[in-house]
Amino acid sequence: MEYLPALMFLALTILLMAGFPVTFTLMGTSLVFGFIGFGWTMFNLLPMRIWGVMTNVTLLAVPLFVFMGVMLERSGLAEELLDTMGLLFGRIRGGLAVSVVIVGALLGASTGIVGATVVTMGLLSVPTMLKRNYNKALATGTVSASGTLGQIIPPSIVLVLIGDIVGVPVGDLFLGAVFPGLLLVGLYICYILTVCLINPKMAPAIDQQEMAALTPKIILVKFLRALFPPLFLMVSVLGSIFAGIASPTEAAAVGAVGATLLTIANGKFNLKILRQVMHTTTQLTSMVFIILVGAAAFGLVFRATGGDELVREFLGGVAQSQGKWFVLMIVMALIFIIGFFLDFIEITFIHVPVLAPIMIDFGFDPLWFCILIAINLQTSFMTPPFGFSLFYLKAVTPPQIKTGHIYRGIIPFVFFQLVGLLIVIFFPKLVTWLPNLAFTVQ
Repeated sequence: MEYLPALMFLALTILLMAGFPVTFTLMGTSLVFGFIGFGWTMFNLLPMRIWGVMTNVTLLAVPLFVFMGVMLERSGLAEELLDTMGLLFGRIRGGLAVSVVIVGALLGASTGIVGATVVTMGLLSVPTMLKRNYNKALATGTVSASGTLGQIIPPSIVLVLIGDIVGVPVGDLFLGAVFPGLLLVGLYICYILTVCLINPKMAPAIDQQEMAALTPKIILVKFLRALFPPLFLMVSVLGSIFAGIASPTEAAAVGAVGATLLTIANGKFNLKILRQVMHTTTQLTSMVFIILVGAAAFGLVFRATGGDELVREFLGGVAQSQGKWFVLMIVMALIFIIGFFLDFIEITFIHVPVLAPIMIDFGFDPLWFCILIAINLQTSFMTPPFGFSLFYLKAVTPPQIKTGHIYRGIIPFVFFQLVGLLIVIFFPKLVTWLPNLAFTVQ
């Protein structure tokens, strides 16, 4: 019985690797091992745990942010942004790739849905970059990585889920993620410009004759027109949170309304679009919450059978012999490796509830630790063999793009993602400065 939680975790891992559905694996493992450990009492405890999940007001932000993202995808905003940014940076080598990173960041701050961002940018920018003789690996790697920025740049669904699990205010997480998100954008752009400086043939500039027809005034007007919608949405959502006007859940509702208004203003809104958006929102929200219910059942049994204490004793022993920073490196490496095989939602619901309280007990700042997890989870979209960003992109790229091009292209971005993670580890004020400033002002 002492090792029941370890056996439970092992069984869960084996079943997930075998390809069984996540929700049924979580719930089935919980019921079997809960019955072994507690008998029929298990079935008295479970309904209250699930009821607690379903009545959590903070989690109402999830469907609202999903609605906002899906609606914005239908608004045509991404097309205008990519066209305008391409014109703005087209005169420099690698300018199209730089524009893709910036658009990925803006869409991340507007939608936060990786699939929608990667597919949209893949359809629009990859053919354009190939036409301009861009290196295939650089083009696909840029789109794959840029599409994942919505996982860390607020408002982010990941931050909402992690904040609820760990007990950190979501508004503080949004503030804390601003500089790390900008750091990753800066690292991506520096990599692209450096590569183009070393090997200019990888990303040629747009032909000067083509650019000559566009005056600075025309480009400026296009830039302002394309930039206003995402800025409007960012100010509506994040501004209302940071100013203390709205809670994250209320701000998510503001974002949903704002995205709908932008779609109407763009002339893309109709009943068919609304029906599609509501259908997709229901599907994605149901997926998140059914996994959350399974994870709640798993967490109940794992904790009740002493799983937390088992992990705590092991990590405590490592901390005593090697120090708590070594434990942090182990935890970060574990999450990174698991990200090769599991989705970010599964990691968030299965591993974070176990690891986060232990690391906080070791004296790590919970806000800072949550941001570290979010940055680490972002890489799970980019790491083969199960990086969803890679799958999304392969589905929409031209036939001449092979899976090998995408895998080779993403490796440098994964490296710089880890560099960004290390920078945030060594400089915690990148996360804590802005929330502390907001708290001081209030």
